[in-house]
Amino acid sequence: MAAPKTKRLDVRPLLERGLQPCDAVDAALADLRPGERLTVLAPFLPSPLIERCKAAGYAAHATRDATGWQVDFWRD
Repeated sequence: MAAPKTKRLDVRPLLERGLQPCDAVDAALADLRPGERLTVLAPFLPSPLIERCKAAGYAAHATRDATGWQVDFWRD
């Protein structure tokens, strides 16, 4: 079985400019095809985003590293 294709969205530059990344995240999620994942890179754990996406039917997994948070979203 092939690994799922992953699209990455780094929202840190948007946040640094004082912009909200919600529209960018929503657009990236809307572009996902079956079997694809979206990885969002953020400087903090985006708990409201995770909860909103879970309510919309996405699964999520978050990990933290030295540069911030990586959250993967996908549909089963």
